[in-house]
Amino acid sequence: MRLLRGLRRPDNWIQLIRFAIVGGSGFAVNLLVYALSVHTLGIEYHVAAAAAWIIAGINNFVWNRHWTFKAREGQVHAQAMRFLIVSLAALAFNEVVLTLLIETGGFNEVAGQVLALAASTPVNFLGNKLWSFRAEA
Repeated sequence: MRLLRGLRRPDNWIQLIRFAIVGGSGFAVNLLVYALSVHTLGIEYHVAAAAAWIIAGINNFVWNRHWTFKAREGQVHAQAMRFLIVSLAALAFNEVVLTLLIETGGFNEVAGQVLALAASTPVNFLGNKLWSFRAEA
C-alpha cells in the first residue's frame, strides 16, 4: 500500500528523475576518470576502473544528498555508509540480472546491461530514498 501511495505523489517522480540525472552524471564522471587514468596517466585498467567507480560514487553521493533528496541535515558519515551499502546491493542485483539476460536470455552484453540498469535503478532509488537519505527522526 505504501508503494502505491508513493507512486501517486509527484514529488517522488521528481526525485526519481533527479536520481536518474545524477546517475547519468556519475556514468559520465566514471567514464572520464577511467579514460584519463588509462590513456593519459597510464594507470592499469583494473585500478583505473576501481578509482573511477569510487570517484563517480562520491559524485553521486554528494548530488543525491544535496539535490535529489535534500538530506543536508542528516549525519553525513551515516548517510555515506548506507549509500555505499545500497550501491553495492544495487550493483549485485544488476550483476544477477545481467548474467541471467546474457547467459539464459541470449541478450548481447550492451543490451543486457541497459536492461539490467533499468531493473536495478528502482532498487537503488528506493534503497537510497527509504534508508540512505531518509528523514532523520
